[in-house]
Amino acid sequence: MAIPRTMNCVEIETPGGPEVLKPASRPVPQPGAGEVLVQVAAAGVNRPDVLQRRGMYAPPPGASDLPGLEIAGTVAAAGSGVSRWKQGDQVCALVAGGGYAAFCVAPEAQCMAVPKGLDVVGAACLPETVMTVWTNVFERGRLGHGESFLVHGGASGIGTTAIQMAKAWGCQVFATAGGADKVRACRDLGADLAIDYKTEDFAAKVKEATGKHGVDVILDMVGGDYFARNLDCMAVEGRLVYIAYLRGGKVELNIDTLMRKRLTVSGSTLRPRSVAEKGAIARAVEAEMWPHVAAGRIKPLIHARFPLAEAAKAHALMEANTHIGKIVLTL
Repeated sequence: MAIPRTMNCVEIETPGGPEVLKPASRPVPQPGAGEVLVQVAAAGVNRPDVLQRRGMYAPPPGASDLPGLEIAGTVAAAGSGVSRWKQGDQVCALVAGGGYAAFCVAPEAQCMAVPKGLDVVGAACLPETVMTVWTNVFERGRLGHGESFLVHGGASGIGTTAIQMAKAWGCQVFATAGGADKVRACRDLGADLAIDYKTEDFAAKVKEATGKHGVDVILDMVGGDYFARNLDCMAVEGRLVYIAYLRGGKVELNIDTLMRKRLTVSGSTLRPRSVAEKGAIARAVEAEMWPHVAAGRIKPLIHARFPLAEAAKAHALMEANTHIGKIVLTL
């Protein structure tokens, strides 16, 4: 494969709105030891990209300043020590940055095979969402087969993925979403109960649906005033896991509720974790979830596709919060 010296990419000109995303040209990066160079076919658009564009989520040290945390494409070159991948292999990968570009360097450990039955554009929508859900819901939250699970933001990229993964795990699934269309989408993906948070009290609905038992695991990206209501509708020994706090990160905790129900409250971020940690998550995802993807039980729900040069339009759509599922950039 002939690798050009320069590539098209999208830069953040200065912190600000979607309009600060500008098409640019840069030298093609070179893979280091244990890394591969991927010719990108598609890149997923995620909330952290928006936060980075606003100047609120800096890349970790050593990472590309270009946005983009998940990609799929073809291995163009391999650095020293790479053993699994070779030139021409199709992969999808979680990266710490640099995905909004024609070529992107990815650690070998963070690359995964494109699942059977899925094209490369669909595969680009999986690494960030599936790995986030796996490590937070199944590892930190310890969601067991047959337990109950609630995800907030059920129509988001994370939410639509979490619904399908929990359902494939044999769980009873609840989801919150805003508006009839998003609620319907959650049900279509397998949610046993989808709750319109704009018109319904999700805590009351969950308690009613579980016979006052409560839900075993909650994945929350809302924070703020959802915290107390989450505790209210959790089962004894329930686990609450945070991955964002769109309504605020400061909450008031009733320790008595925590003690009486023996609850666990946790949270994590994925981007700053080590290559070894991310690689371990990737291997678990391939082993536990890729068979469900191959069988069609888990599939990306793509709301819109934009050419790379129109990344600003993709960000504007994400911030409008009208999308259901994933937004993806194609090259």
